[in-house]
Amino acid sequence: MTEPENARHAEKMAKKKAARDKIMAKKTDGKGLIIVHTGAGKGKSSSGFGMILRCIAHEMPCAVVQFIKGAWDTGERTLLTTHFPDLCQFHAMGEGFTWETQDRERDIAAARAGWEKAKALILDPRIELVLLDEINIALRYDYLDINEVLAFLQKEKPPLTHVVLTGRNAKDELIEIADLVTEMTLVKHPFRSGIKGQKGVEF
Repeated sequence: MTEPENARHAEKMAKKKAARDKIMAKKTDGKGLIIVHTGAGKGKSSSGFGMILRCIAHEMPCAVVQFIKGAWDTGERTLLTTHFPDLCQFHAMGEGFTWETQDRERDIAAARAGWEKAKALILDPRIELVLLDEINIALRYDYLDINEVLAFLQKEKPPLTHVVLTGRNAKDELIEIADLVTEMTLVKHPFRSGIKGQKGVEF
């Protein structure tokens, strides 16, 4: 770049920084967020577990409650329970997808047990982030009362505790109260080409 080009670039970046600093001065970092990862695309749970690892890196106590994949031997579960049990509690409460159990009452009981565990973890003052993996599926099938979940998150969740809720088809009411919502969009998926889920990629 020429010297005039460098000068114009520096001036442009200085203006951007001043504008950004003005915006940041009005922001706060003192709020526990309600975070929703939903959509038909892959990556909802993976993103949630990425946040768990980020907490561990900062030595922030955290916890996971799995509402569906309890019977699966996943890499995330093995890693967290083997290497970080002091920083991350892991509770696999589900028994598999509803077409596997084929028992609605059993699915409801498992979801209720998961929700009770989730509430206890969220209320624990030592824990800073709780991942509720695939809870949106339990809510979609009405295994849990959406109004009960919303009331707890809005009225009983400690002000600085972060809660991450994953799973496709998040209910509109949950999206409405959330602070951060990300929708994973499906563009292509190997399953449609006859390829099963693979170790290290999906579990």
